[in-house]
Amino acid sequence: MTTGAVVTRPLTGYTVGVTADRRAGDLIAALVRRGAEVLHAPTLRIAPVEEDDQLLAVTKAVIDNGPDLVLATTSHGFSGWLEAADAAGLGQELHTVLERSQIWVRGPKSRGAVRAAGLRDAGGGADETTASLVDAALRQGVGGRTVVVQLHGYIDHDQLARLRQAGARLLTVAPYRWSEPFDRRPVERLIDAVIGRQLDAVTFTSAPAAEALLQAADRIDRGPDLLAALGSDIATVAVGDVTATPLRKAGLQPAVPERFRLGALVRTVCVELSRRELAADTSVGRLQLRGRLVVIGDRSLMLTPSGAAILAALIRADGSLVDKERLRDLLPGGGDDHALEVAVARLRRSLDLPGSVVTVVRRGYRLG
Repeated sequence: MTTGAVVTRPLTGYTVGVTADRRAGDLIAALVRRGAEVLHAPTLRIAPVEEDDQLLAVTKAVIDNGPDLVLATTSHGFSGWLEAADAAGLGQELHTVLERSQIWVRGPKSRGAVRAAGLRDAGGGADETTASLVDAALRQGVGGRTVVVQLHGYIDHDQLARLRQAGARLLTVAPYRWSEPFDRRPVERLIDAVIGRQLDAVTFTSAPAAEALLQAADRIDRGPDLLAALGSDIATVAVGDVTATPLRKAGLQPAVPERFRLGALVRTVCVELSRRELAADTSVGRLQLRGRLVVIGDRSLMLTPSGAAILAALIRADGSLVDKERLRDLLPGGGDDHALEVAVARLRRSLDLPGSVVTVVRRGYRLG
């Protein structure tokens, strides 16, 4: 038990799932600095394609055709494309044709990559989405013009179709591919943790990673359970609207920051979890639950994941009975009545507030 000032960082007590591969370290470090515990399970890995025959063939086609318009969608992808061209001995030729092209960018990061390469951009869309970038291109007019689109893992076929329908001669460049992780077990553990309400939030930094988590859950017949958890008890946070697309198609409503940046993503996690803080007035005092952290007056303690899940269910019931079956579902891997009794006993010992958790014989438990 801790006394005095108990909450000094906004994510103390919370556990956050991270599905990212690229830049996962930066995101995890930012969450940990704010007090969170992190479960990292990359749902996909980025496979660079510097030696990919298809990428080199498209690069040669870009050089041969001299594009009128180039749409750069990500800094990582645009820089990776130039690096792959350099490695294949095509760097100078590609740079020359890009200098003669009109380059439009999806956002500040892709603009930074273009300028870092010694190139100039002509502008961008109204917001940092592929759709707005295509809107800008269509306003310029693409009929009969050669347009190159640098893809970024998640292929927005609708936007490509808009360009083709407007008469563009379209070339698409994919500087990297998304591949399954070498080991699926971390992802399956993440799915179990979501379904078991062992996490408070899950973050997504790419649409392919979001889609891959949903597919992984379907593959092990846990899809509906995963969606139920993400749609109710667990905050789902996506870095931007493109990333949120697969989640929205699945019926979820992820939180999305106004600015599509990792820092803004972390701040959104803090805001969303602050809104989910639980509190209850009981016969023995007021309880506040922040993830696994319980605050009781000037005292605080960290509960086990099972204890926190049980207490959260009791608080949400607002003094009403929570039946045993519902509480058993919150235990890792489920559990029988004995396992539930042991978990409740541990919760009572941790709280050290006699009468705070009341047994309703043969039926379940409620707050006192």
